[in-house]
Amino acid sequence: MNTQTSYSISDLAKEFDITTRSIRFYEDQGLLAPQRRGQTRIYSRQDRVRLKLILRGKRLGFSLTECRELFELWDHSSSGSELQLRLMLTRIAEKRQALEQQLRDIAMMQQELDGAELRCNEALNALISEGKDAKAAQK
Repeated sequence: MNTQTSYSISDLAKEFDITTRSIRFYEDQGLLAPQRRGQTRIYSRQDRVRLKLILRGKRLGFSLTECRELFELWDHSSSGSELQLRLMLTRIAEKRQALEQQLRDIAMMQQELDGAELRCNEALNALISEGKDAKAAQK
């Protein structure tokens, strides 16, 4: 378990294998709010957890706006809320539905590519066969 209480931007960048520029972008978007000591950013455990959740959300297909909505619901309660969980479940269902549609679209495209490939192979074989027949007729 990590017992560290504060982190530099380079600590977090290294830990999560992202650029410091990405972290500053999330800060500009209002998703992270580090304390400052002069020009130095000091990130808390909460900032680290938020960064981890942002990256997880991105992997799951959540936009930064959707991440922000979930954070705002969390921030307005002491330990999350039914509303936050319901919103999360809604977003998960939406992502799942979008993925299922993409899978159907991919399957349809694969069928179309299979058909095009078959027609091209048949046409090529016919051309090759005609070429052999023409050579044989010339002899």
